[in-house]
Amino acid sequence: MQALEHDERPWGCYDVLLDTDFTKVKLITVAPNQRLSYQSHKKRQEEWILVKGILTVVRDDIEYTLVAKGESITIPQGVKHRAWNRTDKPAQFIEVQTGTYFGEDDIVRLQDDFKRK
Repeated sequence: MQALEHDERPWGCYDVLLDTDFTKVKLITVAPNQRLSYQSHKKRQEEWILVKGILTVVRDDIEYTLVAKGESITIPQGVKHRAWNRTDKPAQFIEVQTGTYFGEDDIVRLQDDFKRK
């Protein structure tokens, strides 16, 4: 499948697989020993489905570990969350966004290893 958009980030990369007015779907790759910012969203919720590797998910300060392909976790709208790859191999998950807006400017960063706002 050809990605609609590819973006490199300090923690890895993502590919947009589907982008409509009612949902956005991404394949997110978290590089070894990297993590995304601790963040929340005002206009969307997310469902994360593990497809490769092992992923630690922090949701409202509680840690969960996804280890089996197909394991998933829901990130409700407004809830603090982050994806964290604590292993030495890449981790990948599918992110399904639902809500009213899916722009990257709907990220409220609470903590970021790369000093982004």
